[in-house]
Amino acid sequence: MTPPLRLLVALLPLALAACATTGGSASRGAPADAAARRPVDATPAEGIAPTPRRVSPYAPAQEDPSKRGDYVAGGLFRPGVADTVPDEIPDVDLIPEPEVRDEPRARTGNRDYAVLGQKYRVLDDHEGYAEEGGASYYGKKFHGRRTSSGEVYDMYAFSAAHKSLPLPSFARVTNLDNGKSVVVRVNDRGPFHKGRIIDLSYAAAVKLGYRERGTARVRVEALSPDAVATAAAAPAAPSAMDKLVQALPEQKPVADNGNRFDMHQDGRTMSADEFDAWMRARQIRVATGKPTPVAASAARAPAPAAPVAAAGAPVAITAQATPTAEGITLQVASFSNQRNAEQALSLLRGAAIAQAQLQDADINGRKVWRLRIGPVSEAATPELAARIVGLGFGQPQRIRN
Repeated sequence: MTPPLRLLVALLPLALAACATTGGSASRGAPADAAARRPVDATPAEGIAPTPRRVSPYAPAQEDPSKRGDYVAGGLFRPGVADTVPDEIPDVDLIPEPEVRDEPRARTGNRDYAVLGQKYRVLDDHEGYAEEGGASYYGKKFHGRRTSSGEVYDMYAFSAAHKSLPLPSFARVTNLDNGKSVVVRVNDRGPFHKGRIIDLSYAAAVKLGYRERGTARVRVEALSPDAVATAAAAPAAPSAMDKLVQALPEQKPVADNGNRFDMHQDGRTMSADEFDAWMRARQIRVATGKPTPVAASAARAPAPAAPVAAAGAPVAITAQATPTAEGITLQVASFSNQRNAEQALSLLRGAAIAQAQLQDADINGRKVWRLRIGPVSEAATPELAARIVGLGFGQPQRIRN
């Protein structure tokens, strides 16, 4: 990843505050006008209980005084110092997206400006703005540093830098390669690297699934409270996780070559003998945990995905990569609700992904459940990841043990 650039936050109202090739930050650590940014509906109407807002398990970033200054000609921040990211991948499913709302423009970063000889114009009205292009991200080098709008960059929040959108404003960014999207708070200037239209915070890049690649092809769409309210009023399409949970109790045959078991055959309950015949016809054995010739051969050769019996238990064993001490663990998802985590685990095990497991953890005093698979070998990872995506989950995150 190309080392990010940052621009000087001006001390005078007429001066430019900007950042360069990678940028973004959270809305925490804002200047004194933060009180004016509280939502208008902060006080609920009489008799209506307020809806609790999600709170990130990661502590808000604080300004790091050591990261002030250090500029060179052209307004670049420490261009010779490479950026880095943490070894630990954050549980981005637990980080709330910023609330889209009307806010006054920041005192800095909202005037037309020039960087490295190129002139840029800040939009007066961003309604309807949409653009496709490249995105990158940045991390530890700028964590705790002031952004162009005067806020503190927080790599564990969803934020972004943009060359022309007002500061602050909001946008939805969608990864065109995998369909993942996230709402970000635009509070910084940049990127000034050819071919890139936006720079995201570290957490937003993880959310969109391009942490390892460093860049992605994205679509950026400016958001306004009115547009968000209109979209919210329309019937919402079920999410991938909603579809997974809804499908768990399903007992009717689906498009899987007739391998999903249906207890009701021809309008009547199947007998035990009929069930045995159904199993034999498909060369399926109920997994008992005891070694059998069938299981032994399956461990040596790849097998198709297994069907699920009526009770939701695995009824066949497919080949899984042999665990290795230095293998790769795939994190499928994180949950704050144990029941949802167990349902997702049941779905994976029902598809004969035998190495799926839940690992609970405490993040800043909050309990979370991580759904992981592994360790698996490097060679088996692409096929396993494709199976996970095929079940309706997103692209799993790779965690090297």
